[in-house]
Amino acid sequence: MDRIIRATAADGYIKMAVVTAKDTIECARTIHHCSPTATAALGRTLCAASLLGEAMKEEKGSLTIRINGGGPIGSVVAVSDSEGNVRGYAENPQVELPLRKDGKLNVGGAVGRVGMVTVSRDIGLKEPYIGSTELVSGEIAEDLTAYLIESEQVPSACGLGVLVDTDRSVKAAGGFIVQLMPGADEKLIDKLEENIFMMDQLTTILDEDGAEAVFAQVLKGLEYHQVGEKAIEYRCYCSRERVADAIRSVGQEELASMIAEGKDISVSCQFCDRKYVFMPDELQAMADGGEN
Repeated sequence: MDRIIRATAADGYIKMAVVTAKDTIECARTIHHCSPTATAALGRTLCAASLLGEAMKEEKGSLTIRINGGGPIGSVVAVSDSEGNVRGYAENPQVELPLRKDGKLNVGGAVGRVGMVTVSRDIGLKEPYIGSTELVSGEIAEDLTAYLIESEQVPSACGLGVLVDTDRSVKAAGGFIVQLMPGADEKLIDKLEENIFMMDQLTTILDEDGAEAVFAQVLKGLEYHQVGEKAIEYRCYCSRERVADAIRSVGQEELASMIAEGKDISVSCQFCDRKYVFMPDELQAMADGGEN
């Protein structure tokens, strides 16, 4: 079961969350027919969105991460609800690059390094809160860490990882975010930096030992307490009604042009690839102001 676990340490001055998302990222890979490199790029972004989205206090809030570094994968988009359930896509999910010299997937090369990471929080107001920072490496975790520190002014460290098996399926996936609260002792920063530097590879920990072992390594030498756990999944909120609303929004002139062609209109959801077909008489009903 994919889940987010939250914990606190150092009398509440440290907050940490870990997400395990093997099935969630495998679902995304299958829907979008991702290459291993695209699976890693999209998977890391989905894990980050899940962690940040689940931390929102608004019950019906949503959070969107959009990354575009000018690389061949194009934009990578991940959306989370306030429960940590996610959906997302990459513009070019079939992109593939040679492995890096260290044998790892070249996510930074696929994403690119000249661009922005943008985080949008919809909390039910007229306009969402939007923050953005320049990309650092295109490897996602470093870019998100920079965003949290620069845009949200929160001392943070982020780790994200997706392990792709030889058959291209997802063997392990997840991530963590650890943050320091105002008033935290400088020694805590040093301790966390040392622990993160010395920890095993994240996907190895998740694959062999599970989420609890991530806490044990990042918070080594610190007393910590688990404060919450929540199941997450890949979840799309598309519906026929929502797609119909999108078709209506193109305007009367464009709608009339569709009707004049006399053909069925097929619309695919970017997030789940579900197809919705509308016949000419349904389009006419939309133009007349009726229901689809």
